[in-house]
Amino acid sequence: MSRSDSTAKTAIAAATAAERRELADVLDSLSPAQWDAPSLCAGWRVREVAAHMSLGFRTSPAGFAAELLRARGNPHRMTDRTARRDAAAFTPRELAALLRENAGHPWKPPAAGPTGGLAHDVVHGLDITLALGHPRRVPEDRLRLLLDAVTPRGLRFFGVDLTGTTLRADDLDWSYGAGTPLYADAQDLLLVCFGRRLPAGRLHGGPEGSRVPPTLVA
Repeated sequence: MSRSDSTAKTAIAAATAAERRELADVLDSLSPAQWDAPSLCAGWRVREVAAHMSLGFRTSPAGFAAELLRARGNPHRMTDRTARRDAAAFTPRELAALLRENAGHPWKPPAAGPTGGLAHDVVHGLDITLALGHPRRVPEDRLRLLLDAVTPRGLRFFGVDLTGTTLRADDLDWSYGAGTPLYADAQDLLLVCFGRRLPAGRLHGGPEGSRVPPTLVA
């Protein structure tokens, strides 16, 4: 590994650890009603998202294989079943503690790139905070790491079609794509790149009054 690669890996690990600690603080501040509120993940409340976020810390590779087998090889069925199970098994305080205590854990989604663990935590954190109207903002350095890692392959994986569209951040010097410009805060655009449909009013067209594609908003 080159020195530059080692430095980048260290920076990503530090950003991931900081994100987990800060999200744990957010979770600790939530009311019981907020824990049961819907998130941006379809069918999941805040507590299911929080439970899912800690699955990688609590499950060995053999355990993942067993869970996948129980779900008949369907990873979406597996993650949904385990999130619902664990949301019922752990208290809110325990779910927050799992994030905090595993801040330095090296887990990242299978086959994900070097920013995979950070992306997993940032996006799921936004699934919670944006849905709740929470004021937390993801720090710019973390957003840039993830936005700079957006690729056509990643967009296809999450079912995102940006044909004829350019995403442009209102608050950062970042854009992606070619075509009619659509604007939002950088953290909202990150959610778009990960297949989330934004609440109405968060994504808007350019000076021409472009129509927002219905696939990008809830």
